[in-house]
Amino acid sequence: MLNIKPIFSSLLRSKSGPVLLLVQIILSVAIVANASFIIHERLEMMQRDSGIAEEEVLTFSVFNFDPSIDIEQQNKIDQQILRGLPNVQAATSTNMLPLSGSGWSSALNLGPDPETAKSTPQFAMYLGTEHTVKTLGLKLVEGRNFYADEINKSVNDPGKLAIISKALAETVWPGESAIGKLLYIDDEQLEVIGVVEKFQGAWVDSDDLEYSVIHNVDFAGYTYMVRAEVGQHKALQDAITKALMKENPNRVIDDFQSVAEVKKRSYRDHELMITVLSMMVVLLLLITSLGLTGMVMFNIQRRTKQIGTRRALGATKGDILSLFLVENYLICLSGGILGASLAVVLGQQLMKYYDLPQLNLLYPLMTVVGMMLVTTVAVVLPARRAANISPAMATRSV
Repeated sequence: MLNIKPIFSSLLRSKSGPVLLLVQIILSVAIVANASFIIHERLEMMQRDSGIAEEEVLTFSVFNFDPSIDIEQQNKIDQQILRGLPNVQAATSTNMLPLSGSGWSSALNLGPDPETAKSTPQFAMYLGTEHTVKTLGLKLVEGRNFYADEINKSVNDPGKLAIISKALAETVWPGESAIGKLLYIDDEQLEVIGVVEKFQGAWVDSDDLEYSVIHNVDFAGYTYMVRAEVGQHKALQDAITKALMKENPNRVIDDFQSVAEVKKRSYRDHELMITVLSMMVVLLLLITSLGLTGMVMFNIQRRTKQIGTRRALGATKGDILSLFLVENYLICLSGGILGASLAVVLGQQLMKYYDLPQLNLLYPLMTVVGMMLVTTVAVVLPARRAANISPAMATRSV
């Protein structure tokens, strides 16, 4: 077994190279650990279940330019047309698109007196019909859907009902059934009649993303959602445009996109961050590997006679290979321990100033292990070259 002391002494005799490499490893471990953690956190965020049949739901906008149009009546006619088209499973009007980054939000009171009553968390306020749950592919886990005769024309109409997400129900009424519970808009009541398993709002970076409410209002605006098989979307776009323009040509039908496409656009910044951080991780590992390879090759040139002398005195090729690997492990472990400590400190600062979750200690540990593997590969090839130096090299200049 190799004696560590002479190897350590050899590193100390040539301080500049090992010290620079040590600093590089410290910084690489600290940055790679936090970057890997952020990448994983962003990927988990993007893969959250929205509760929506994202690929199947096709959305579009209708822009009316004829001032003589009765918008409410036209809205009803348009929805009937949409539901009558081939391959359409369900269709509804809406005031906002899920995961779009814009829409309506609210926080209601749990009692009639706003001065004393507690309030709900902020939630996304969808206006929808008896077809909204089916159109979005939501799973009703408690209570019931709206009936057709319960759909209002305006948010100011009496008979206010709501279907809410399970996350909101459990937050507002923990351990209780939400069915029959009342929310208050000033002195008016909004009764909860149903709970869906999952239903995300519009703002993907919000802590309140899982809190959503569907209010029983047929919103006569300009946005519609239609559910159909993914393979039917292209043909359906043409069919929708043709059918609605036949009904009323004085308008524009545009902005066809699936909820999956809306979601992808909302997460675009997160995708960019993942790409940049991934490239940075690869680049740092590559630079560290090249630095180690360069140091080993330099040491081979500088210590050729010393290596040959060791071979002449009986050292095997395995001993020479182990010499350089142990040197690598000494630098890498020292840099890894210091880098892991720096990673924790850096993670605390990111948590403090950028609202990121606390760094999992598994990431610095795995980064050190990964750095050991990468640098081992980087050292093995030049170290094998050193191990092949003939003992005759030690006496060539004697």
